[in-house]
Amino acid sequence: MTDWHFDVPTTGSKILPPDARSWEALSSQGYDFEVAVADLVDNSVDAGAKDVVIHFLRDGDQLVSLLVVDDGWGMDEAGLDVAMTVGGRRDYGTRALGMFGTGLKSASLSQADSVTVISRTRRSRPAGRRWVMERARSDHRCDIVDADYAQGLLDRYYDRPITWQGTVVRWDGVKDFPKHGGGGQTDRYLNRIIAKLGLHLGLHLHRFLAREDFNITIAVEDVRTGTVYLDYGVQPVDPFGYPISGDPTYPRRFTAPVAGLGDVTLHAHIWTPRSNLDEYKAVGSVMDRQGFYFYRNDRLVQAGGWNKFRQAEQHLSLARVAVDLPFEGGDVFRLTVKKSGVETSPEFAVALEHARGVNGMPFTDYLTAAQSAYREARRRSGPTREAVIPPGKGIPPEVRQVIKEELPVQEYEDPIEIRWQKLDGGAFFDLDRENHVILLNSTYRTAVLGGRRGGINDAPMIKSLLYLMLNQVFQKAHSGPREKDNLQLWQSILVAAARSELDRLADND
Repeated sequence: MTDWHFDVPTTGSKILPPDARSWEALSSQGYDFEVAVADLVDNSVDAGAKDVVIHFLRDGDQLVSLLVVDDGWGMDEAGLDVAMTVGGRRDYGTRALGMFGTGLKSASLSQADSVTVISRTRRSRPAGRRWVMERARSDHRCDIVDADYAQGLLDRYYDRPITWQGTVVRWDGVKDFPKHGGGGQTDRYLNRIIAKLGLHLGLHLHRFLAREDFNITIAVEDVRTGTVYLDYGVQPVDPFGYPISGDPTYPRRFTAPVAGLGDVTLHAHIWTPRSNLDEYKAVGSVMDRQGFYFYRNDRLVQAGGWNKFRQAEQHLSLARVAVDLPFEGGDVFRLTVKKSGVETSPEFAVALEHARGVNGMPFTDYLTAAQSAYREARRRSGPTREAVIPPGKGIPPEVRQVIKEELPVQEYEDPIEIRWQKLDGGAFFDLDRENHVILLNSTYRTAVLGGRRGGINDAPMIKSLLYLMLNQVFQKAHSGPREKDNLQLWQSILVAAARSELDRLADND
């Protein structure tokens, strides 16, 4: 055995230019439409823009182009070449939103067949570059835009928003646009996408939009007639803009000592219960919108999620924690290329366990307070729910706990147990009313578990659903005709689903 080399010996080097397929990887970053547009607006913010116009252009019923126009500092020829180079580096300031030098290209070409950038500074003539995806894949050749066209496009937006300087990013062949605009498809699409885009921009750039000197406008124009169908100003959507705190002792500030990075401040909030405001509902489901809201240079880069610190749960739906990321996050905080999430290291989770408020209160007490605020609101104003027989063995303890928290239980009744057993006749389940047992046919266990190994608390989803469906059946001595029909219906559907899954598993073997 030879000695181990602590360094890898080399004999030289060679240049390996990127394969043309690298453009496919660049354009396959998984951008949603609104996330891609937001990436372009970030560039406008970095360029010092005060006004940004997102312009949908249509020709009758057909959408033809999307443009993002700003009055920022603009770029000269050399700056454009850097901006259009994949991974092109410029000197990002500590307050810049850009980081990787790929956002403009990856965001644009994930959504469109071509991207054109026209720009000018106060001291340079209008200039333009264009990437066409089909040609980029073949030879990495970037088009130089005709100077007269570049001047004309900038003139089109003279005085709104461009006066002396600015940039226009144009997308053509936008994949998200309806292929056929007739029958009102285009109008329905615009109504849907503009509402979604406005909400996304309003949320992620709410700190900028709250300033008096920054505006984003979404407009729709018919290029044939010049008719402007819409001129909509995006409003800030502050995820911490509740009218009254869900707990009068909050918000509170906590400090998390992160190893190798220093103290990170956590601003812990408890939302107003049962809110219908956009500021509360703008982010997904109640499971999605709880947790950490990370900001980088005032730009929201993650809206909700506990980053492996704990699992999301219904009772934490009012809990939101604002965290302004340090300028140098090291390996603790890693921003995704799309700026739509933050990856955190285990050191952050450890720091949260040791986080304390100004009076020494542990961060975990905040989570308890958020849960209590939710439960108290449900107790005071929630609808009265019928009492159920409690869940028993076979249902995972964490599910049993949630059921007991959400539903009043008949404590004097023996709990409902669920277990697997071989059943005759091919039925999916059978009921032992006297002993409060739901028997699942072990013939279908492989199908329910997808081929995985089982245990006493396996198949929590199907067991929880059957528990909820059958609870009232156990509360009655006998089933009437309607109930018997329902039981037969559920049997038939579940058996068909289980057999279908068994066939699929057999085909994959």
